[in-house]
Amino acid sequence: MKKTVKAALLGAGTVGTGVYALAGMLGDELVNKTGARLEIKRVLVRDVKKKRDGIPDALLTDNWQEIVNDDEIDLVIEVMGGVEPAKTYITEAVKAGKQVVSANKDLLAEHGQELLSLAENAGCDLQFEAAVAGAIPIIRPLKQSLSASMLTEIMGIVNGTTNYILTKMSEEGMGYEEALKKATELGYAEADPTADVEGYDAGRKIAIMASLAFNSEVVFSDVYTEGITKITADDVHYAKEFGYVIKLVGVARMCDGQIEVKVHPLLIPDSHPLATVRDSFNAVFVHGDACDDAMFMGRGAGKMPTASAVMGDVVIVMRNMVHDNCGWNGGVAYKKIPVKPIEETKTRYFLRLKVADKPGALANIAGVLGNNDVSIAQAVQKRSRDGVAELVVITDSVLERHFNDALMIVKGMSVLKEVSGLIRVYGE
Repeated sequence: MKKTVKAALLGAGTVGTGVYALAGMLGDELVNKTGARLEIKRVLVRDVKKKRDGIPDALLTDNWQEIVNDDEIDLVIEVMGGVEPAKTYITEAVKAGKQVVSANKDLLAEHGQELLSLAENAGCDLQFEAAVAGAIPIIRPLKQSLSASMLTEIMGIVNGTTNYILTKMSEEGMGYEEALKKATELGYAEADPTADVEGYDAGRKIAIMASLAFNSEVVFSDVYTEGITKITADDVHYAKEFGYVIKLVGVARMCDGQIEVKVHPLLIPDSHPLATVRDSFNAVFVHGDACDDAMFMGRGAGKMPTASAVMGDVVIVMRNMVHDNCGWNGGVAYKKIPVKPIEETKTRYFLRLKVADKPGALANIAGVLGNNDVSIAQAVQKRSRDGVAELVVITDSVLERHFNDALMIVKGMSVLKEVSGLIRVYGE
């Protein structure tokens, strides 16, 4: 007789119903891959009267105590999202000796280290592959496959909504609002897209990856975030002219013994692997001293891709249970590396200005930039219209605080009519 692992599923929304369906589809495959059968005994929901696609009504409960106090339930699969009550449920599940699989980026970006330590001390698994990039395997590679390399940089396109929007702006000439409307119609964007378009979703994911890559706790509040709402069709046009594409990118890197961690739009050379990641696809680019460059690409969200990552974790946990090997989760931070303030990081800038079309305007602006340690790598001045010329500049690498000082002075110059675009550029 094969062992049967009885599980509770917390949440029966899009991902939850996908997990339940995939668990049923796998059937005997799980037995062959893990040495045990899986039975989802309970499904926790807010409203037991609401029909759930493919889930029998008899499994539904709105009472967490029925799950945590049930000694038959060995595994809790949390796909409800949000910090609370998920944090309380996972904490109580671990204290009750239950194994946990979670897809909750909000929770793990804030309390991941606390929960990982709690799980290891209790001899329980806590797996969370689905929290970052859907079906793309990146959490386990960071914890295991790449652990022999000292990782120095992670760059990720980890939000499908914004990548779809920027792809439409680049390839079809759409404006931001038109591309967002299209994303909403296709179901890529939520009714309230703030978390996506302002970079918060990507910020949570890069915090989780940075903690694993550098073995030091990074939380969401450490991440500088900037969204795509100010990107215009003109920015996209000029980026192409200079040989770049614009992507919303999460960046985490080791620099001068500190961690830089941020999310913002970035001009990426069209020759870089991330530049080819289109539509709602996600990708994570990793660099390390021994592994060199590696990129992971695929569907970063959606019902079945996310369910695939969740069930992949379930397979790992079930194997560990069969072989009595639970409790090592990897990813517990054993270093305390400071996070560098954004003002102390270096970057290149794309700067688009509208200036009075008169002699000396470019020279005056270049002088102000130079006096604040901002050197110009490339510059283009377009024809004037109604006495106003457009000036597009790409700088060399500069400290953010020096650039901000220079920009403040430029904004006070009489020749300046408008700062039309301001985007960071990849590369030193």
